[in-house]
This record gives sequence, structure tokens and C-alpha cells, in this order.
Amino acid sequence: MTQPIQVAVIGAGISGLSCAHRLRQLGVSVIVLESQERGGGLVGTIERNGFRFETGPQSFLCTKPVLELIRALNIEGDLLLANPRAPRYIYKNKRLHAVPMSPPAILTSSLLSFSSRYRIIAERFRHTRPPTPEESVADFVRRKFGNEILEYLVAPFVSGVYAGDPEFLSLKSAFPTLDEWERDHGSIIRGAMNSRKTSPGPRPALCSFREGMKTLMETLTRNLDSAFVPGVRADSIERSASGGGFTIRITQSGQREEMKVQSVILATPAYISGHIVDALSPNLAKSLLGIPYAPVAVVAHGYKRLQVANSLVGFGVLIPRKEALRTLGTVWNSSLFPGSAPSDSVLVTSFVGGATDPEIVHEEPDEISSIVEEETSRILEISGAPVAKQVTRYTKGLPQYNLGHAHILENINEELANSPGVFLTGNYWIGPALGNCVEAGKQAAESAQAYLTAQKSATAAQSTIPAAS
Repeated sequence: MTQPIQVAVIGAGISGLSCAHRLRQLGVSVIVLESQERGGGLVGTIERNGFRFETGPQSFLCTKPVLELIRALNIEGDLLLANPRAPRYIYKNKRLHAVPMSPPAILTSSLLSFSSRYRIIAERFRHTRPPTPEESVADFVRRKFGNEILEYLVAPFVSGVYAGDPEFLSLKSAFPTLDEWERDHGSIIRGAMNSRKTSPGPRPALCSFREGMKTLMETLTRNLDSAFVPGVRADSIERSASGGGFTIRITQSGQREEMKVQSVILATPAYISGHIVDALSPNLAKSLLGIPYAPVAVVAHGYKRLQVANSLVGFGVLIPRKEALRTLGTVWNSSLFPGSAPSDSVLVTSFVGGATDPEIVHEEPDEISSIVEEETSRILEISGAPVAKQVTRYTKGLPQYNLGHAHILENINEELANSPGVFLTGNYWIGPALGNCVEAGKQAAESAQAYLTAQKSATAAQSTIPAAS
């Protein structure tokens, strides 16, 4: 007899797949519904003519949750580690400037003026308190360090991580550790130093896989076997009229069907999850639909090594908006992970769009490619056209942790309390990085398992109550 499905996970990005993996570890029967024909969401790898194009994240930090997952999947031997000392650059005044990563480097950096360098060093000896109202990243940096550091260090970093605008991004939601350090220590540098003392050890390594980022996603879907069901769109969920649990209305091969499960975990983007839960909880739907997303285009170019005058020794370059270019930043893939390009070639991947330039993503791929090609050719001293290229557009790429995001999540949690058995996970939950998504997926799985256990205990207790005479 087939075991009844206990949990349906809707969405097979990294959050949904890691969630389903954890459910299986906990002995919970699960099915994963994915509207596309493959799992992975934004994470994907395309091989063409010896180039390995990543269609979303180019790498990931091998944090503890990620490493635990990789070891459980037995793919640790496929890991590639980038050089932890690989320099990062900022493009300023038509030059590449190394990002200072230590106090001595800050003192001698050509990126910042003397007054800005002094403000960084002196911050350790000052004591400040954050304002009571929620503060944007831009307001925080201006208050602590001044406008130059915002424009030439923080804003480019925010564009690279969140594709966001620091004027609207919430410090508490996007960088909660910085907010905590100032509240607890009056200084983020003292907070960082104290954190290193209490959590010693090496920082997580920057990683990928020998065959690209797809390795993790394909291994997760393969291990799910028949429990992974692609090409199925979840349209709505409702609480079942009888017998408890939920009814999921789905569309598969043009046919509408129903599926009954005990619990549901939505691992789709917030703007999709909002529509799915509308019939179940209009207020939950409203909160989810209130999370904005920024569009992003990922533009990869392959060149012959001889075409590029820059040595490309390092991680890549971030480009401040002050430089009046449309490229947000460029990762030097073949320098980080040898094997991503033929031996006589190089591969670089750029990002455009984001909250500060959303219109560009709606241009045709060839036009986007041309814009990036012209700008990166200037920055990296490249001659001639690329020998290979790949453009991937996401009209709703990354969730924005803007001012009010924490309040939205509070409202979501309140509504979830009124919908027991429904759980959420995704890159809008505790952070957009791959490690955050793995952790959020694991948390959702454990919450669902606890709910099922409680339901089973309640049913067992109810069955032992004697009937009234």
C-alpha cells in the first residue's frame, strides 16, 4: 500500500528542494510540484562550446547548512574552492581600485579620500546609538561613515548582493548583524571584533562545482526520484472540507486536477505564493504580494585570452552608480574557477538592472549584451567581439528587503498562525544567498514535521476518549 503524501512542497528552487530533502531525512513523505520542466529556479548552468555559463548565482559561500547538505548528498568531492585571497575591485574614475580588506589596506587605499579612511579606522573608538525608527542602509552609512563610503563601497555591494537601492533597503532586514553590533557595542567594528572572538575559525569558502552550480540542483532532484513532479502548476490551496488537510488545485498538461495532502509548504516567489493562498487567506496573500522584486539580467561573455589586456586576477569588479555605467558588476568566472572556459579563453559574467535601472531588463537580449560588452571592454581593456555569450533575463529577479520588510514578515507570521499546516520558505525569508535559502528550507521542513507530529498526537489522544454514554 502506498504511503499517503504528508507534505506537498510547491516550487523546486533551492529553498524547495532543500526543504524536501530535509523532510525525507525526517521520515516525512513528500511530493515536490514544479511548474517548469526542471528544478533549480534561478540556479542553472548551460554548457556551450567549452564555456560554462551560470544563469543565476555564480558561486556560493559554503556555510555550515550548505556544507551539511552537500555532504548528505555525497557531492563534496565535486566542490571547487575559490582563492580566499582573490582581490575585489571597484571601478572609479576609469581605474580599478582594490577593495581594502584590512586596516593597513584601508590606510593606504587609493579608493577613498583620507577623511573617509580616517572615519573607518576611528569608528572603533566612537560610540553611537541607532535611531528608533527603521533606518535605510544609505542613512546608516551616511550617519556612520559619510557619503563617499556609501557611494563607492556600500552601494556597489548592495547592488551586487540584492540588486537593490540603499536608499530604500532596510538595514535591519538586509544586514541585521550590523544593526545588532551597533545596538550591542556602539560600534560595528567592535561588534565585528567581538564576533570573531566568540566564533573563531576560518570564514566560509567561496565555492562552486566542477560541472557548475547545476550539480547541487540536479543531485537534489535526482534523489527525490518520482517525488519530484515537473510541469505541474499549483493554482490554489484550500482547507479540505472533511478529514482535515488541504486540497491543492493543479494544472498538468492542460488538465485541471486536485490533490489532497496533510500539509503544504510554499517555496515559490512571494508574488506567486500570494496568488496560490488567496482563497485560503486573503490577508496572507496581500502581505506576500506586498514584497517587491527587482529585475536582473545575467550577461556572460567569453573571449580569447589574447583579447583581454587585464590580467583578471581576482574575484571581479563592482561599478558604482556614480560612474554612469549600466553594468552593476562583473564576476571573473574563469579566474575563480578554472574549467569554466577553454584553456585559451576567459569567461566574465556581468549583471545589469536591479532597483536602480529596472528598464534595461526589458530590452532585447542582443541589445543588453551590446551595452554590457561595450562597458566591460572599456573597463577590462578588451578588443574585439566575444566568441560566446549568454543572456538570461529575470523580470522579477530578487526580493527587495526594503523599509517595512520586517513588518511584512510579522504580518505573514500572524496570518500563518491562523492557517496551521501551511508553511512558507524562499529567498525573501531570511536572505537571498544560497546558504540562507538552504537554512530557510530546512526550518520550514522541521516546522512541518513538528506540526504533523502534533496532529498525530492530538488524533491519538482524541481516539482514547470514551464515547459519551
